[in-house]
This record gives sequence, structure tokens and C-alpha cells, in this order.
Amino acid sequence: MVITSNLNKPIIEALYCEALVLADEVRAAFDLAPPRCGHEDLVRIALSVEGLRTTTRMMHLLAWLLNQRAFFAGELSEFQLRRHGVLPPDRPSDPEQMELLEPETRVLIGETEALHGRVARLDAAWREGFTVQPVGVQRLQERLNRALGSF
Repeated sequence: MVITSNLNKPIIEALYCEALVLADEVRAAFDLAPPRCGHEDLVRIALSVEGLRTTTRMMHLLAWLLNQRAFFAGELSEFQLRRHGVLPPDRPSDPEQMELLEPETRVLIGETEALHGRVARLDAAWREGFTVQPVGVQRLQERLNRALGSF
């Protein structure tokens, strides 16, 4: 038994809204306000590096979502979407740099990484045709049905 599914407009719209809110929070967090602790130069560097990683991650997400929206609006063909709508791989944050950032900023970065992970799984599943293999219990039930059906 193979289960198939697909992306749809409501899923993309919900992810797009989530990404827009998160992008606004990222913009506000990395506004390069003066750090509130010692080691100001190291904190500024960490803010710059992680800010660049995080904003790049968000721009990749938004670009992927905008391509999906264009596809659902009929502005892109499936061929164009498959060819040009690939979500680039994520570049995880540097743990040493993260330690220098405020806890709220670290949580925000984690949220962007989690969203990228979710969208990356959706992108991979869409490219593979959303074919999901049944879990072990379902396979066992199918084998039992076939075995009992032969009696």
C-alpha cells in the first residue's frame, strides 16, 4: 500500500504567513543594537555572523514559498518550479557564536532552523512525488491479509 499526497495552496499560504512573521522578528533581532554584556566586539561579530546566516535562511525560505505561490497562481509551470524552485541546504549556526548571543536571539535562530527543516522535508517529499511507504504495522497487516486470503 502506497499513500500519496501533495502540497496544496493552504499549506503554502500558512507557511508563507509564518515565514513573514518570523522574518520580521529576525529583522528586529539583528538590528545591531548595542550588546548588553561584556566582550562587545565578540558579541558584535557573533551578531553579524549569525544574523547573516539567519537572514539568508529566511530569504531562501521566502523565495521557495514565493515560487510555490507563483506555481499555484499559474505563473510557473511544474517544470520551472522543479528546475528553479529548489530550497538550498541550510547552514547550521555555530555553537560557539550562539553562546555569545542573548537567549531570546538563540531561540529565534532555532525557530528559523526548525522552519527551514520543515520546508526542506516538504520540498524533498514533493520532489519524490510524496510517496510514503507504509509503516511496519501496515506492512505486517498486508502480509497477513495476503496469507489468509490464499486459504
